[in-house]
Amino acid sequence: EEAAMVLRMQSLSPPRRVSVDGPIIVGAGPSGLAVAASLGEEGMPFLMLEREDCIASLWQKRTYDRVKLHIPKHFCELPRMPFPESYPEYPTRRQFIDYLESYAARFDIKPEFNTTVLSAHYDNTSGLWHAQATRAGGAQMEYIGRWLVVATGENAVNVVPDIPGLGGFCGEVTHVSHYKSGEPYSGKRVLVVGCGNSGMEVSLDLCDHGAHPFMVVRDAMHVIPREVLGKSTFELAMLLMAWLPLWIVDKIMIFLAWLVLGDLDKLGIHRPAVGPLTLKHTQGRAPVLDTGALARIRCGQITVVPGITRFTNSDAVLSDGTAVHVDAVILATGYRSNVPQWLRATDFFGKDGYPKTEFPNGWKGQFGLYSVGFARRGISGASADAVRIAKDLCQLWKEESRPAKKAGRPCYRRSISVVF
Repeated sequence: EEAAMVLRMQSLSPPRRVSVDGPIIVGAGPSGLAVAASLGEEGMPFLMLEREDCIASLWQKRTYDRVKLHIPKHFCELPRMPFPESYPEYPTRRQFIDYLESYAARFDIKPEFNTTVLSAHYDNTSGLWHAQATRAGGAQMEYIGRWLVVATGENAVNVVPDIPGLGGFCGEVTHVSHYKSGEPYSGKRVLVVGCGNSGMEVSLDLCDHGAHPFMVVRDAMHVIPREVLGKSTFELAMLLMAWLPLWIVDKIMIFLAWLVLGDLDKLGIHRPAVGPLTLKHTQGRAPVLDTGALARIRCGQITVVPGITRFTNSDAVLSDGTAVHVDAVILATGYRSNVPQWLRATDFFGKDGYPKTEFPNGWKGQFGLYSVGFARRGISGASADAVRIAKDLCQLWKEESRPAKKAGRPCYRRSISVVF
């Protein structure tokens, strides 16, 4: 009761106001770290706010044990620091986390953890951004600064579909963000809702642990081999795109997929009319990189089923009218941006939480607003935007602080200048 009373008193008290010398960076994932490191190297102060108690919380808390980077490591490097040479071509989850922690240590990035930004808005009168936040224990904060960098990314909130009857299903229902391993599902019939990279890989992991997965394939999707003749198909696509139009590269990727993987229509997997790279660039839908799941589908260890119309207490009723008895459901239905929930009074972001201006020009808005990690281009796209943002901010900061240069160069390690 005393703790509850303290929390209530803190919520009623006025927020503690903090003036920030440089930009306020919201989010300590790879995108935010890339911006912070690039700013720090130029000596520009910043303040990073993170709702969790660690950097890269998606990787640390919401990924399964067997996950690896799906593309070669050099496409996933952050600015100014390559991966260790000892790392394999496709680093594991643990290796990538170690890399990010080393990155934060090398550039002395120290976020304010357990700080959730509830709202942020631009004040036209003062020309400053105001970010209202709550800290662990319920303390209310208001951070005020000239610039705001939105780095909360594309994967901030779980997407949970509204399927009739799901609430009455008697088995375990888990979002993929809480899935770690197929071991607890050994011997069980598991429905995997979603057939993207996560859905495919979770189905494969369930097989490896003795479960029988049923994978829902509702829509058409592209599946391409991760490698062709030992070479990354992603790397090949990037090379071809430097010389050929996108539609031609799409044709080549589809041909290679057919050549290596065969006709997937027989497996219940249909290709969209739009090419894989065009679909990724226009809608953010990445092709699935096969790492072994198709072989399990062919031999019957993974069963492909159509869309779901509803659940009963023990079955999933499919769109073709058949019912499948399952013991558990895993929702591999992805994530979405949470920007519309907290960023106020700006039309830079759309209702879907993405900048309205497409890559490569979606990194800068008006009045000192920036975004990173929303380009639908993976970590390489986020890194490119981070470098652009840092260059722009440093130029503005140096111009504004030029008269005060003789007073000494400020240290970027701590960005808070005034607390009142």
